[in-house]
Amino acid sequence: MTGESKIVLKDQKSPFLMGGCKVADGYGTMLVTAVGLNTEWGLLMASISEDNNEETPLQVRLNGVATFIGIVGLVVAAMVLVVLFARYFTGHTTNADGTVQFVKGRTGVKSTIFGVIKILTVAVTIVVVAVPEGLPLAVTLTLAYSMRKMMADKALVRRLSACETMGSATTICSDKTGTLTLNQMTVVRSIVGAIELQPQATIDKLSPTVTSLVLEAIAQNTSGSVFEPEDGSTVEVTGSPTEKAILSWGLELHMKFAVERSKSAIIHVSPFNSEKKRGGVAVIGRDSDVHVHWKGAAEIVLALCTNWLYVDGSTHEMTSDKANHFRKYIEDMAEQSLRCVAFAYRNLDPKDIPSEEQRINWELPDNDLTLIGIVGMKDPCRPGVRDAVELCTNSGVKVRMVTGDNLQTARAIALECGILTDPQASAPVIIEGKVFRAYSDAEREAVADKISVMGRSSPNDKLLLVKALKKNGHVVAVTGDGTNDAPALHEADIGLSMGIQGTEVAKESSDIIILDDNFASVVKVVRWGRSVYANIQKFIQFQLTVNVAALIINVVAAISSGNVPLNAVQLLWVNLIMDTLGALALATEPPTDQLMKRTPVGRREPLVTNIMWRNLFIQAVYQVAVLLTLNFRGRDLLHLTRDTLEHSSKVKNSFIFNTFVLCQVFNEFNARKPEELNIFEGVSRNHLFLAVVSVTVVLQVIIIEFLGKFTSTVRLSWQLWLVSLAIAFIRCRWLLLESSFQFPRPH
Repeated sequence: MTGESKIVLKDQKSPFLMGGCKVADGYGTMLVTAVGLNTEWGLLMASISEDNNEETPLQVRLNGVATFIGIVGLVVAAMVLVVLFARYFTGHTTNADGTVQFVKGRTGVKSTIFGVIKILTVAVTIVVVAVPEGLPLAVTLTLAYSMRKMMADKALVRRLSACETMGSATTICSDKTGTLTLNQMTVVRSIVGAIELQPQATIDKLSPTVTSLVLEAIAQNTSGSVFEPEDGSTVEVTGSPTEKAILSWGLELHMKFAVERSKSAIIHVSPFNSEKKRGGVAVIGRDSDVHVHWKGAAEIVLALCTNWLYVDGSTHEMTSDKANHFRKYIEDMAEQSLRCVAFAYRNLDPKDIPSEEQRINWELPDNDLTLIGIVGMKDPCRPGVRDAVELCTNSGVKVRMVTGDNLQTARAIALECGILTDPQASAPVIIEGKVFRAYSDAEREAVADKISVMGRSSPNDKLLLVKALKKNGHVVAVTGDGTNDAPALHEADIGLSMGIQGTEVAKESSDIIILDDNFASVVKVVRWGRSVYANIQKFIQFQLTVNVAALIINVVAAISSGNVPLNAVQLLWVNLIMDTLGALALATEPPTDQLMKRTPVGRREPLVTNIMWRNLFIQAVYQVAVLLTLNFRGRDLLHLTRDTLEHSSKVKNSFIFNTFVLCQVFNEFNARKPEELNIFEGVSRNHLFLAVVSVTVVLQVIIIEFLGKFTSTVRLSWQLWLVSLAIAFIRCRWLLLESSFQFPRPH
């Protein structure tokens, strides 16, 4: 099974049929010999459905961050637990009224158990603070949001994790036909009767004999068709891209398809064979003349010709000089990224035609052919492909073209698309599939990074290239549309199938379906992938700042006084509600042009960068310094010395909680632009972000003013609210200090 459609003969020597194939001609009785996984289709589907259990680059990093934070949280909680137990049982902890909580021999069992439970609650709270519960939600929200938005950019995501993996892609192995090009073949050069027809010359320079042979070759030796409406409306041409191009060229030569077909009758067809690179047909005319027409790869058909047809209808011998002359035409066309097809024919004595019963095994004669002409067809690059390739190159993503075309055509298209910049490039930059295939595994890995174009390649060559690139540490994206591309699509880190030309097997084995078959859409997927990664990093910075600040504040307060300013209920609000809303706000940040000016994030690069550590450290230092100062000196600073100790402690702790939450609100603005000074740039365009911030502030007001019974808080005066806002807003201007600490970006 090759994935390409072609007619094959089935007889006693080769009796097996594959399910799903169509019977083009003949009849017979069939016996089912295999179903399900025992069929070729089943084996292929089994191979692509195997889960390789390979984690994506982001999953590896997230697991590392989560493990590290979990260990830190447990260690700190254990240390605090030991210290608090030591303080409690040695009589160094006091109640709100100043009395000692535990006195040996005097404190009852019930009070002791209550004190131990309180200490355990503090330790558990520290563990809860340390673990970033909002991280999985942020990842899921970011991926889901990006997946929905990518649909508008003609990309259907089948596997959610493929979004972020695409952001780390370092190389893209792309097909040529239909992806880099339009898959709309057009004849742009033609040589008939040994002269090149200019677009305006049409068929007028050809003799009636040559004209008749050309139109007969076009109309009869084709699997396409032409529908010419009687009302004179637009003519419809159907068939493969190559057939449509040749038939359209015939129409430009004033061919009347139905008329030409009526002038002769088809006796026998030799379907196009991808191995022989040619197909033929035998036709008999009204005057009983029999012509055998051949059409196929120009260099193949030319080698079978012993004569050539001149413009006046005369036939001349194909000398070596003349063969070289035609061969030069073919090479020139290939260098212009043209696909060359040659037409040839020969006369046949009607007596040599076998009977109808014998024709099924009749092989049309392909010797002593006379060359009629050669056409060069161009499949133009898609609009925007060159810009897309340039954008990929500038952003550190290497684009490689893997095609079945010959090296000359592949080189020309690669130069036109911008994949190649040197017209004189040679191996291993541009290489044939059979050469790469013949290398050992070590040799393939050595040359894989240097390859930009692989011509005359098979789907297995693409698979070998993907494996070699992955072993070299690349994150590989692969495009494919055929059934036989399935293994390479499955092996790649990101498989991209084509929505229009792609087979169902290719789509099933891919991670993302490009709905418009356009390479420019692949680049948009890269952009969204980088946005996913950047948004997750933004949330991690935001989340870790919240957790680190809360952790340090509670740990220091617990060790020094035995009490914590942020209780379990308050931290539940911070961790669950704030993190959920924060994830929603930061996960929906749209991609920016700056993302494509960065290099891909390598597999081994840390998730938390130096810049993130800088921001996190300075933000946490500010919050910890301010809030711990309030914790220890709050009664004096807030002028609460006239109140009772119990009430002033509640006001102080409520103020600390309120200030801490408002700091995180402004921290969300900081996280939006981790590397920029103007953190408010573009915020007005993100309506969801503004809505989340507004909801957070409203909920905080409700908690402080109306839900104090549940959160152990008291109402704050408007003066204290203004002070809280001022402290939180000053946090934004703290960025000026952050910007003075610069770290080099890894290359």
